[in-house]
Amino acid sequence: MMLAGFASLLAFQNCTTATAEKQENTESTGKFIVTQPVTMDTSFIKEYVSQIRSIRNIEIHAQEKGFLQNIYVDEGQFVKSGQLLFKIMPSLYEAELQKAQAEAKAAEIELQNATALAEKNVISKNEQALAQAKLEQAKAAVTMAKVHLSFTEIRAPFDGYIDRIPKKVGSLIDEGELLTSLSDNSKMFAYFNVSEPEYLEYQTNVKGRAENVISLMLANGQTHKYKGKVEVIESEFDSETGNIAFRALFPNPDNLLRNGETGKVVMRMPIKNALIIPQKATYEIQNKKYVFVVGADNVLKSREITITGEVPDLYVVRSGLNPDEKILLEGIQKAKDDEKIEFEFQEPKEVVSNLKLKAE
Repeated sequence: MMLAGFASLLAFQNCTTATAEKQENTESTGKFIVTQPVTMDTSFIKEYVSQIRSIRNIEIHAQEKGFLQNIYVDEGQFVKSGQLLFKIMPSLYEAELQKAQAEAKAAEIELQNATALAEKNVISKNEQALAQAKLEQAKAAVTMAKVHLSFTEIRAPFDGYIDRIPKKVGSLIDEGELLTSLSDNSKMFAYFNVSEPEYLEYQTNVKGRAENVISLMLANGQTHKYKGKVEVIESEFDSETGNIAFRALFPNPDNLLRNGETGKVVMRMPIKNALIIPQKATYEIQNKKYVFVVGADNVLKSREITITGEVPDLYVVRSGLNPDEKILLEGIQKAKDDEKIEFEFQEPKEVVSNLKLKAE
């Protein structure tokens, strides 16, 4: 009985092993699914790292030298155009104005005397004209003294937010010294760089460009709820990077965006005659994308490709693949370079239509 049981167990194990080997052989010789790229007009979403800047951001400097007498605002405060921000001790400039006014008064009296003497031919008309010139000079000095005195009061040139205030009351301020910065955040600029091929597609596809939706993704991954638009493209490409700078304008009524923030501009880039392949037809090695190309002799060859963008489930191929070449769609995990295969061909449009998400 024991010998019979052992023989039965051995026979079962041999049968199981044979079945497994048969399945492995079937899998290794099974047909692969092959397709081709699709050429079509499409668009893809592209993210660009951007620098966010206020529509107006200026430094406020002292125009006169003196002691900082008063600071009327605080850091981060919103101020209105014309609002008083700082005051530099005006005593010296008030004294200069009084002196200039006194000299102007003396020059006026001198002119009156000269005019009376000229009418009596006691002095010449030239001496009267000289007195008149002295008066004009004295009046100009008064005007200049008033300007210098006005410079002791620093006011906001527009509505905005005050930045850091490095000086404190009582500090000695030099002419031209930085007092603070002022930012108008009612609208914000987002600067980002675009490659030359993407720039050309953007400029030549007017219809696609008009339909572009420009969004701004913030550092926390949330999207700014107000859409923007591209307003300005710089005139030259950067010779080192090959990119050109775009500037987009975004509304900021909630004052969420501040000068100096970073984010990502998300825009739809149109592309004509795009070469599109399913994402599942690719594999990645060290951040490089590859496909298996099926040669005329049904031999697989691994090839690196360059991706210019992606839409759901699909890649837009920039280089490395021709439209008429066959690529492996399914069975990539068991495929080997230089392996001859049997395959079943699926039409590219059928492959795309069967994907969970379609190309837009």
